[in-house]
Amino acid sequence: MDPIDELAAELRQSVGRLVRAARREADALPAAHTATLGLLLREGPLTIAELARLRGVKHQGQSRTVGELAARGHVERAVSDADRRVSVIRLSDAGRAVLQQEMDARADWLAGAIRAETDDEERALLARLPELFERLARRAD
Repeated sequence: MDPIDELAAELRQSVGRLVRAARREADALPAAHTATLGLLLREGPLTIAELARLRGVKHQGQSRTVGELAARGHVERAVSDADRRVSVIRLSDAGRAVLQQEMDARADWLAGAIRAETDDEERALLARLPELFERLARRAD
């Protein structure tokens, strides 16, 4: 295997493990709730069909998730500005606050892991990664 291909596979696996560990250790909400709230934060109001497509889940499952989030006051149903016949789901202030708590908890967990597991040299290397990951991610745009 080409060294770059090996590096890509190792990065994908290790970044995935890190993300899963942060979620497992820090998230209070179910993963489906966090994913839905995150999409609404990034994309703005969406229909249930759009949410389901973006999450890669069935409409029925996404509809259930939206119902659970609405019952908690984390999302609101509204009429679409583009088509008054269409209902869209938007993030409520309470949903925005709970999502921020989730993101803060993940960041706190990761900061603790960095403090416990790395030395100064490794921290300097880690400090360069966000910009590099952003550059790599822009290839998808």
